[in-house]
Amino acid sequence: MRPLSAEEQALWAQVAATIRPLSREPLKASDQQAAVRPQPVRRTPARPAAAVSPRKAPPSVPGTLDSGWDKRLRSGSVEPDRVLDLHGLNLEQAWAAIDRGLEAAIKSGQRVVLLITGHARPGAPPVQRGRIRAAVHDWLAVSRHAPRIAAVRGAHGRHGGGGSLYIILRRNRPGSTFS
Repeated sequence: MRPLSAEEQALWAQVAATIRPLSREPLKASDQQAAVRPQPVRRTPARPAAAVSPRKAPPSVPGTLDSGWDKRLRSGSVEPDRVLDLHGLNLEQAWAAIDRGLEAAIKSGQRVVLLITGHARPGAPPVQRGRIRAAVHDWLAVSRHAPRIAAVRGAHGRHGGGGSLYIILRRNRPGSTFS
């Protein structure tokens, strides 16, 4: 520990002067006037259990899935309608494959697309390995199909785990403006 500077000692002396030691002895009249008494805390009586209103589900946020979808995706019980495997493709080819695959899935009314990007290989710089995986979320966000994508989630282990993604498409609705 370092010794306190003169400035720090003066500041500490000011702080120490405001401290009153704890004591079991009753306060003197002069001390009672100087002491700050805390205000009593008002407590409201607890509601009976029957009066408690049930919790409402949080409002749905656009671009998210309901809990049923998320639960089924996490458990791996959802079967993909279409699989897009990007192994062996360069960035340009991968982008074209995603675009074509999403277009075909939308036209045929499919909802779940499994996008296999591959696992990033350890030890190699991310600039050389895993570029497709790193770019996928940005691609999907600026894609012409972005309004039709409800969510993107990591795939369950049985569908490739960390090397794959589920793309959940919005339901085709009659009269929708999406092509």
